[in-house]
Amino acid sequence: MTTRSLSRLIGAVLLMTAGGVHARSTTEAVSPDPVSSRLGEDVVLIPGRFLPGAQPDGNTILVTAPAGLIAIDTGRHADHTQLILDLATREGVPIVAVINTHWHLDHIGGNPPVRTAFPDVRVWASDAFAEAQAGFLTRYRAQLVEAVAGSEDPSAKAAWQGEIAIIDAGAALGPDRIVTATGARTIAGRSLEIGYESHAVTAADLWVLDRLSGALAAGDLVTLPVPLLDTACPSGWLTALDHLSAVEFELLIPGHGAPMTREQFATYRAAFAALLTCASSEQSDEACIEGWIHDLGPLIQESERGFARRLLEYYIPSSLRAPAVTLDRFCGGDAHT
Repeated sequence: MTTRSLSRLIGAVLLMTAGGVHARSTTEAVSPDPVSSRLGEDVVLIPGRFLPGAQPDGNTILVTAPAGLIAIDTGRHADHTQLILDLATREGVPIVAVINTHWHLDHIGGNPPVRTAFPDVRVWASDAFAEAQAGFLTRYRAQLVEAVAGSEDPSAKAAWQGEIAIIDAGAALGPDRIVTATGARTIAGRSLEIGYESHAVTAADLWVLDRLSGALAAGDLVTLPVPLLDTACPSGWLTALDHLSAVEFELLIPGHGAPMTREQFATYRAAFAALLTCASSEQSDEACIEGWIHDLGPLIQESERGFARRLLEYYIPSSLRAPAVTLDRFCGGDAHT
C-alpha cells in the first residue's frame, strides 16, 4: 500500500500498513466551504467539510447559554476551529464548555486551541478517550511517523505531521468532566440531556439534546453519505439509533451531513437496519450497497452517490462482514487496543 492512500474519510483514521485494505482519499468528495447557519435563536451550526488531500472536520454546534457558549465538537483543522473562535468573538461571548460526542480527531482536534483562547473552558466527554489515547492513537501516531519518513510528497508529509501535532496535544484533547451515563445536566446555565451509548461508533459515544431548541447533536451516530464503521460495533450502533428515536427532538444534527427532520432520521435508521440485515445475509456486497443508496433516497445527493458506493465497497467487507474476532473486539471488549 502506498503512502498516498493513507488519507481516509473517517473521524479517527486508522493508518493501514502494507498489505492492508486500500483506504479512500478525501479528494474523492469535497464539500463547499463551511458557512455557519442559525438553527434556532440560540443554536448555530458550523458544518464540517472535506478538504482535498486532508482529513475531514465534523460538524460543530454552538449553543448560547446564560454563562457563555457551549461548543459541541471542535473539528480537526485550524481553519474550522478558527470559525468557532471567530463566532465567539463576533458574539462577544466566551466559550465556557465543550462537549465532545466521541474521541475521533475530527471532533476533538480543536480542543487545544479552544483551551488556549478560553483557559476557563471545561470539556465534557465520555470515558473512552484515555483508552483511545493509549491504544488506537498511539498506534496511529507511530504509523504516521513511518509514513512521513517514507514519503517524498511535501503536501502529504505536511498533512501527516499535522495529525501528529494534534495527537501530541495529549491531555489537552481530553475531558475535564467525564460522562458515564445518560441524564439531564445543566451546563453553563443551559438545560441539556446528554446521552451515553456504549459500544456503538466507539467504545462510548455521547449525544446532546438542547431542551430549549429541540436540537439534537447526534455525533457520528448519524453520518452521511454512509455510516463510518472503522471503530464501530454495528449491533451496538443500531441499538443507539433506537435510543435516539425515543428522544423528543425537533431537528437532528449529524456528525457529518445536513440536519435531519424526525422523518428523515427514521429513514436513516431503517436504512441502517436494512444494511446490517443485508450484510448478515448471502446477498452480494453490491446488492447491499444499492439497497443503502435506494433506502436513503434524497438524503444522499446524486453527486455523493458514487462516493457512498466506494466507501461501502470498503466498509461492508472490512467492518460489516469482518471476522467474528474483529466484531467481538469492538462490541464486547476493548475497542481501542
